[in-house]
Amino acid sequence: MTSFVGVDLHRNNFTYCIRENGEEKKIGKCEISDLKGFASLLGKNTVMAVEATGNTFMFCRFLKAHVGRLVVVNPSQFKVISMSTKKTDRHDAKVLAEFLEKDMLPEVRMKDDLQAKISSLTQTREKLVQLRTVLKNKVNNLLAANFIVLKREELSTETGLRKALSFHFDPITDTEMFVVVEQIRSLNQSIEKLDKAIEDHGSKMDGFKNLKSIKGIGSKGAATLLSTIGNIHDFRSSKQLAAYIGIVPRVSNSNDTVCHGRITKNGSKIARTTLVQCALIAKRYSPYLHAFHESVKSRRGGAKANIALARKFLDIVYRTLKNNWMFEDFTQFKLVKN
Repeated sequence: MTSFVGVDLHRNNFTYCIRENGEEKKIGKCEISDLKGFASLLGKNTVMAVEATGNTFMFCRFLKAHVGRLVVVNPSQFKVISMSTKKTDRHDAKVLAEFLEKDMLPEVRMKDDLQAKISSLTQTREKLVQLRTVLKNKVNNLLAANFIVLKREELSTETGLRKALSFHFDPITDTEMFVVVEQIRSLNQSIEKLDKAIEDHGSKMDGFKNLKSIKGIGSKGAATLLSTIGNIHDFRSSKQLAAYIGIVPRVSNSNDTVCHGRITKNGSKIARTTLVQCALIAKRYSPYLHAFHESVKSRRGGAKANIALARKFLDIVYRTLKNNWMFEDFTQFKLVKN
């Protein structure tokens, strides 16, 4: 007999609901420290569902060997809980168990340990880059308030930062400028450390060398894409992978009317940005990609051409990983001889 278990997970404890044959059999609460005791209630005939939170990965890694199947639920796609008028841990666990039994939960793909950690590194890097941009804008605002204009890209170098500090206004502004510039310098160092870690550890992922053989994809780009894609064999086609990353258009179909809108952006923003950047570099070397980009650009403009190019480039990424290709000459699509 199959048991369906819904878990409402928190940092220190969790509430669970067990259903069998369409009926609620048990509901309870357990401390995270007593996972072994909870595992004794489970078995290979158990299917468990838990929402994706900060500690879901560790929770699932421990219980994976004690259940037949683990379903991690995407909370942004499962609105039944977030929009419920009755918001309690017991109710949430019950809802998860009920929908799990009906096989109606939006599932999140679980990555292996290395992929998850590289993905976390890329997310941390993205947040630091965003913070650095905010601080650079602050420096420009302080200078502009005193009728001094620097080129935006100047603050990306140490020379530009020193130039910003060379101006003196009043004690308050000078202090603020010094503190902000020092924070930018600190962020630069931290981002460099993260870049090195992403490249060093990302090189251990399956498919890294394959993607690196594609002209336009560097070490950081390969690691970022692989940490998002995970196991390429989870995707039946490049179209399915594109939908996962969120680089396919929205479709509205009503009666005989079909409308295609902007891309869904449902997946990883970091992966989409990386994909576009790598595709734009690759087109410099590939006549095929360059001709495709120019053709779309002449008809639909540069922005849409960039997205179309990234989608085309993703097809190449997909086939490269799926077929275990290694390019000897990517510009001519020449593979390394086995």
